[in-house]
Amino acid sequence: MNRINNLFQTKEYGILSIYFCAGHPTLEKTADTIKTLEKNGVDMVEIGIPFSDPMADGAVIQNAATKALKNGMSLHTLFSQLSDIRKEVNIPLILMGYLNPIMQYGFENFCAKCVGCGIDGVIIPDLPFKDYMETYKPIADRYEIRIIMLITPETSEERIRFIDEHTDGFIYMVSSAATTGAQKEFDDSKQAYFSRIDNMKLRHPRMIGFGISNKQTLDSAMQNASGAIIGSKFVTLYEETGDAEEAINRLYKILRT
Repeated sequence: MNRINNLFQTKEYGILSIYFCAGHPTLEKTADTIKTLEKNGVDMVEIGIPFSDPMADGAVIQNAATKALKNGMSLHTLFSQLSDIRKEVNIPLILMGYLNPIMQYGFENFCAKCVGCGIDGVIIPDLPFKDYMETYKPIADRYEIRIIMLITPETSEERIRFIDEHTDGFIYMVSSAATTGAQKEFDDSKQAYFSRIDNMKLRHPRMIGFGISNKQTLDSAMQNASGAIIGSKFVTLYEETGDAEEAINRLYKILRT
């Protein structure tokens, strides 16, 4: 069974996923970062593929991607770094990146490399759903790679139900239509959005991401979905400390207070 599906079957609520950008803050720490996150209780990890024009990302992740590219990170390097990751890591691993570098690599070749490294899913924010259905889904299905789709407060109910019907793994609920970045709180409009999606009784579990950076936003995500995805706040702490263990421990402290 795909590790993403297994996670949501065995842990229905309270799931924590952490995003970091491969190649940031230094080139060689990708595997060590993943191992450290698992050791410190993270349930799932999203590994960012740096790209020069990350349109869905805020300043923090854009900066991390720029530094990662300057450090020499590429898809070829990333797959090389992940080649032995499954000897020590058991949690689900997801690659998150934009369509351009994946297309240049070749999507089938990309999926084959994912399988070879034990990658369970992919998030491609700029992948049109029509292209997903016609071209990418058949290939990903052959390789048992879950392509995770995003929804926002502006996504129609019809589109959400279509995504729920034609994807697998989980649905990524973006907390707002803005770019990624830490937020102090989720206001009434976001809470209404969470409740609206919950009342749709979708068949797939949901994870809430974008803006989770403190106890209030984490609690809100945990109460309205299977769990939370934290990116920008961890990336900031990782850059400040240069140490994944210190960064995740600082994050836990912030999320508790």
